[in-house]
Amino acid sequence: MNVIAHLSDIHLDGGQRAADRTRIVMEYLDALPYDLDAVLVSGDIADHAAAHEYEQAATLLRSRHPLVVCPGNHDERAAFRQGLLGESGEGAAAVAPVDQVVRGDGFVLAVCDSSVPGAHHGRLEESTLAWLDGVLTDTPRDTAVLVAFHHPPVALQTPYVDEIRQFGEERLAELAERHPHLTAFLCGHAHTAAASTFAGRPVLVAPGVVSTLRLPWESPSGSSPHVHLDEPPAVAFHVLGDDGRLTTHYRVVVDRR
Repeated sequence: MNVIAHLSDIHLDGGQRAADRTRIVMEYLDALPYDLDAVLVSGDIADHAAAHEYEQAATLLRSRHPLVVCPGNHDERAAFRQGLLGESGEGAAAVAPVDQVVRGDGFVLAVCDSSVPGAHHGRLEESTLAWLDGVLTDTPRDTAVLVAFHHPPVALQTPYVDEIRQFGEERLAELAERHPHLTAFLCGHAHTAAASTFAGRPVLVAPGVVSTLRLPWESPSGSSPHVHLDEPPAVAFHVLGDDGRLTTHYRVVVDRR
């Protein structure tokens, strides 16, 4: 059995509120009596892509479990690389998509950068699709591959989020068709625990850590803000069983100190 913890949208801004909520989740994960196979943080790490926000993230996201972090629409690639990956590249390399792969015992986690510099919607660049195709091709067909990114490639029936979801998704669907061991898509961005389907696979959305999306039927039309700030943070656990079946559990995390 493989267990991957999945959190998203921590939006660190140098302030105490976002930091405390992130700390609560990371302390909960580190206190688990089970060694996780990976902890995925699927984007919007910094709120303003400032260097001090990534410094704060580097401290708060330290974990005894293997950790992989990808950018979201609030992140900036060069600052993300320097602050979280320790890469000080220049020119085109610094602003190229941040694509990463985690190869575990019995699974592969391919983490794609769906951010579009200067915009809030998402789109996978051709270089990322080619990279993902290579990861899938190089992975044996009997090994499950989970593909992660920030932006959902489908509408979640939440207009505020759907306007800035991942577009150009038909290219991803074509790629998935060629690789039957692509098991599921993992994402964030929506600040709500959600599940849908895309290209015949599950789309599993992590809840937001910093806030929770107010669903359209939860408040009067046109009301503001779009999020609940008083709901506790939450995390998803994606479990790959020995039979190859994927199960996802969601847990609300409270500060028990």
